[in-house]
Amino acid sequence: MKIENGIYVLELSANIMGTSMDINTTLLCDKDSLILIDTAFPGQLHQIREAVEKEGIPFNKLNTIILTHQDIDHIGSASDILRNIPRTVKVLTHEEERAYINGEKKPVKIAQLEDRLDYLPDNIKIVYEKLKVGFEHSRINVDKTLIDGEELPYLGGITIVYTPGHTPGHICLYLNKWKILIAGDILSVKEGLLVKTDKDINFDNELNIKSIKKLMKYDIETVICYHGGIYKGDVNKRIAELINDL
Repeated sequence: MKIENGIYVLELSANIMGTSMDINTTLLCDKDSLILIDTAFPGQLHQIREAVEKEGIPFNKLNTIILTHQDIDHIGSASDILRNIPRTVKVLTHEEERAYINGEKKPVKIAQLEDRLDYLPDNIKIVYEKLKVGFEHSRINVDKTLIDGEELPYLGGITIVYTPGHTPGHICLYLNKWKILIAGDILSVKEGLLVKTDKDINFDNELNIKSIKKLMKYDIETVICYHGGIYKGDVNKRIAELINDL
């Protein structure tokens, strides 16, 4: 779905252990670059390719992947993309996420489950085993690490906003010209309302709260949430409401 010139939201669906889930990756296109923000679950390359080409854009033009963080539903198909595109595709993420994505460190979701493995019910142990396999097959090298406040030269400038808490190196991307925030998992949309991510799935909830407050520095008119899609309206007012509820 095109939301502005060169800015598309790719609405993808996944069936994870019998549960249906919708996710929203973002595609950015300018004269020289085609950039995919997050890459869905493992095995969704075909869906991603189909969604890109439905917008009339050649998928093989892709030359950059930006990962907002390490979770399997964000990095899952990156390795397939790198293997299947006949050109160099650079992978970018925050410096704090690099070691988790390339396999030097254990992903935080895996580590959290392993800490409680002896006490987990059988159904959660199955989830753990599937996650472990998924991460092992999704390791990729990161070509460039990003830092807070860095500006990327695409679509009038994209500011990297370091928003740790959900994971150690979670980032949002702020499209300066359009006043659009690509929020990763720091925010989501439920029943049409912008909400904060469930604290139970955050790596560090106190840090996540500080990161939500940090978003008030930006004049935001539209939020693209990985879970829930697009939110428009008085975004800064809504974020202030979320902060007051913390």
